[in-house]
Parts: sequence; C-alpha cells; structure tokens
Amino acid sequence: MDKTARTELYRLFLIERLPEPLTPMSAHIQLFDNYIENTRLRLRNIRVPETKEWRHILQQRFPAGEAGCWKVAEIFLNEPEYLAFERFEGREIRKNRYFHEFDGRQFDFDIYLGPLWGLCTAKVEFQKTDEMGDFEPPPFAVFEVTGDPFFAGENLVNKKFEDVHVEVKKLDLALPLSREAE
Repeated sequence: MDKTARTELYRLFLIERLPEPLTPMSAHIQLFDNYIENTRLRLRNIRVPETKEWRHILQQRFPAGEAGCWKVAEIFLNEPEYLAFERFEGREIRKNRYFHEFDGRQFDFDIYLGPLWGLCTAKVEFQKTDEMGDFEPPPFAVFEVTGDPFFAGENLVNKKFEDVHVEVKKLDLALPLSREAE
C-alpha cells in the first residue's frame, strides 16, 4: 500500500457559469498550475486575494483505475524551495476557484482565465466509489467530463477556449438524440 499519496475520487462537469448565489466577486482562491513537461508533476501556486497570501505545492497526479479516481502526492514548499522550481513555470493554467455546497455536497467551481477564458467546471469529491455512481448531476451541469482526457490539466495547458468549444461540440453530438429539449 502506497501511503505517500492520497486517493482522490471525483466527478467533473462543464457548467456555463457560476451557479447562484456565487458571483465572480464571491470569495475564491487563485490557482496557477504549471505543468512540468513530460512528467506527472505540476507546480501549484495558490493565492488568497483577500490576504495576498501565497502557498506553493509540488504535486504529482496520476490516474488510479476508473474514471475520476486519482492518486495525488503533495510537497508543500517554502519560498527557497519554490524558487528552485520556478524555472519550470511557463506551461501554466490560471483559474479562480470558488467553493459552495449544493444538495449537501461541497463543490469546487473553476473559472478558467487567459487562453481558456470561457471554460467553467464544477467538481464534486467523494469518499467511496459507490457514492460516485449514485450521485445525481446537479441542474447546473451541462456535460459530464469525468475521465475525459481532453479536460485533464496537463492536456488543457496547451489549449485555447476555441479548442474546448470544438470538443464540446463533439460531446454534444455524442449525446443520445432522445435527450429532452432544454
């Protein structure tokens, strides 16, 4: 048993915008994820806008079985340690993360910035895999993209929102024709 990494179980959904009562001005954190090329590593910088506090984390993430199951190992870095990894910055995704409870579940809402501006996601985590299957998607979910490699951060890092738009059109075409009209 590997005790150096925690298991993360989640489902990921595309959303059109932050659901009420959240607004872009709601409390959030800023994430700067720099993916180190040809590795499973990313340097995550977290900024809390209210306090201007920064945290630096070296993370290793890799799939661990079924869709939505990941192993995540983290090392929290002090400033000198972070500076040693700073040279790997450049393949970056920036996003604002909001937190809100819906139907008794905590959600992370990511609003992407920069070239991915327009991409919005909602992630909900679980303690057990059977909870994942029993979960009913919330009304604000447009498409589920759990396990879709296109939407993994290491793949999004080189994309623009136009690429996301093309992928979403593919998802829309792949949906059953009998889905209810909105």
